[in-house]
Amino acid sequence: MKKLIQNIKNIFAIEELRRRILNTLILLLVFRIGAHIVLPGINPEKLTTKANASKGLLGLLDTFLGGAFQNVAVFALGIMPYISASIAVQLLTVALPNFQKMQKEGDSGRKKLTQITKYLTIIFTIVQSYAYLQNPDILGAVRPEVGITYFVISSILILTAGTMFCMWLGDRITDRGIGNGVSMLIMVGIVSRFPQAIMLEVMARFGKKATVGGPFLLLIEFVLLFFIVLLVVMFTQAIRRIPVQYAKQVVGNKVYGGQRQYIPLKLNTSGVMPIIFAQSLMFLPSLLAGLFKGSESAQTVVNIFSNQFGWQYNLIFALMILIFTYFYTAITINPKQIADDMKRNGGFIPGVKPGDPTAEYIDGVLSRITLPGALFLAVIAILPSLVRVTMDVDSNFAAFFGGTSLLIMVGVVLDTLQQIESYLLMKHYEGLMESGKISDTSNMAMVQ
Repeated sequence: MKKLIQNIKNIFAIEELRRRILNTLILLLVFRIGAHIVLPGINPEKLTTKANASKGLLGLLDTFLGGAFQNVAVFALGIMPYISASIAVQLLTVALPNFQKMQKEGDSGRKKLTQITKYLTIIFTIVQSYAYLQNPDILGAVRPEVGITYFVISSILILTAGTMFCMWLGDRITDRGIGNGVSMLIMVGIVSRFPQAIMLEVMARFGKKATVGGPFLLLIEFVLLFFIVLLVVMFTQAIRRIPVQYAKQVVGNKVYGGQRQYIPLKLNTSGVMPIIFAQSLMFLPSLLAGLFKGSESAQTVVNIFSNQFGWQYNLIFALMILIFTYFYTAITINPKQIADDMKRNGGFIPGVKPGDPTAEYIDGVLSRITLPGALFLAVIAILPSLVRVTMDVDSNFAAFFGGTSLLIMVGVVLDTLQQIESYLLMKHYEGLMESGKISDTSNMAMVQ
């Protein structure tokens, strides 16, 4: 405890770090306030979306947005359209040569891609705003004196402006805060629901309908959650280091190169994207089956894909995550490009010839580490359902036992700690961890 207090004092003793932390907290507070400002023309007392936004993809979006989605707030869409646009641009860089060329142009190319992403964000926000406002529960809560047409048009403009403002907040947190602005906004939305989830679970275990041994089960749940978080931290930090040796070059009286570096390949290269992709597609079968009403087969499909706690749903969900993990890893890391960059800079992997053999070696290592990463990701994704079924945990609290919520929270917290750690070490303070570093990746060079 004494060391923790001293670390906190060291953090706030650094003026720049103190200013960045305060800027981050203020900007996050603005984001949370916007999540509770209801759209003009809505009567909050008539809103019934809270019951309908707790399941499926809507529930996932509402979790990311900290309740703004079900509150019909000005930040109801948050930065989700921006994430959709970013994914679309990333996929286009794989499919279209023009986007690939821009990606290789350096800073100028990245600026063009960022500009395209922002334009796509506006388009996605307008489309998603219109679809969101067609919800009968929202239209039913519009005040009588406000016309539906006027409400829809004005709300589309407000929601679009809200999304762009959330993007601005994310950029400010990245520039003037402690970094990872967009991820920080998602994390604070998820964390904001954690106290309520704990309260609901405590009430369920100690309430009038509590079963025998409720307090003991609650203790087991917290212990289990603690160890799951530890496993996710280990999983997030796990890397496979490929040694890279650089040849010595003598220029005049100076010797360049000759040092050994590493290519750090993460066990979970794809992050939470496979879960998000799989979660989105899991709703398509039930929607398509709804077109064939009256058919027994269609009704069976609807029953399977509507029950998120059924074994069939979770088995298909896990298989899709495995597939998407390999797919997203393949489009994220290009072994051929890494091998070409190494060869151009005079680097080589000991025992492996430069060029195509190096690309094949990296691809083989990547394939081997992706399998355990994909399996662990699939297990983490279905853990909330397993905990909900086996231990009768409240669905709100069970969501924090795995899935995208836990992965995003752990990832953002680790990145934030690494940022703070770098400031402490730069000012010659003792680090947050005994080893003096949060992650080994901070001391390794990524060869790209």
